[in-house]
Amino acid sequence: GSILTMTLIALDRYNVIVKGLSAKPLTNSRALLQIFAIWTYNTIWSIAPMFGWNRYVPEGNMTACGLDYLTQNWNNRSYVLAYSIGIYFLPLFIIIYCYFFIVRVSNLILNFKFNMRAQARKMNVASLRTADATKTNAEHKLAKIALATISLWFFAWTPYLIVNYVGIFQLGTVTPLNSIWSSLFAKANSVYNPIVYAISHPKYRAALFKKFPSLACVTPAILDDDTTSAVSGTTAVTEDHT
Repeated sequence: GSILTMTLIALDRYNVIVKGLSAKPLTNSRALLQIFAIWTYNTIWSIAPMFGWNRYVPEGNMTACGLDYLTQNWNNRSYVLAYSIGIYFLPLFIIIYCYFFIVRVSNLILNFKFNMRAQARKMNVASLRTADATKTNAEHKLAKIALATISLWFFAWTPYLIVNYVGIFQLGTVTPLNSIWSSLFAKANSVYNPIVYAISHPKYRAALFKKFPSLACVTPAILDDDTTSAVSGTTAVTEDHT
């Protein structure tokens, strides 16, 4: 379900950054409906093996369960193939589509900012930055963080998918070590996102420093400066909409 949630985030970033003012705003009710839909969709895929379409079996060193990708029959093969399309390839296609256009728009905005800075220098003005520009920067930063978490998900689950394909379509030999490491790498994906947020978000780093000072890699002064800048940017955006 996490990759489907991240696909919705990619669609939201596409909606905000690419479509801009013409975009239909995402309301709380629409967001809740979308979340309910994707988790229902994911639940259907998860319980299908319990009703005979493939099955869950111990894998690797027999300490975890996964799909049966070693029994080569069309019942198992069809599930692995359909599941990989619905949960891996389709979200991947949507995300690539969204971020292709997000990057294009980002490049246009960067060129615009470069021209604005040049114009500011000619006018002897320190900056022509507005609250809208601050908001745009915030939206682009959110898009970058989302892209990082999405990329980590695909890096984590791709080896596991390859092992499933190798086993179910008899493309090679699946050793217990292959099965263990690919499964461990994939299922450890849940711990990657907090690391990304900790690295990228000043407020998150500041809160983590207060809770666990011994884990900090920077000084409190740097954290305070980063947090102040983040709050200032947020305030500028808020004031623009009031």
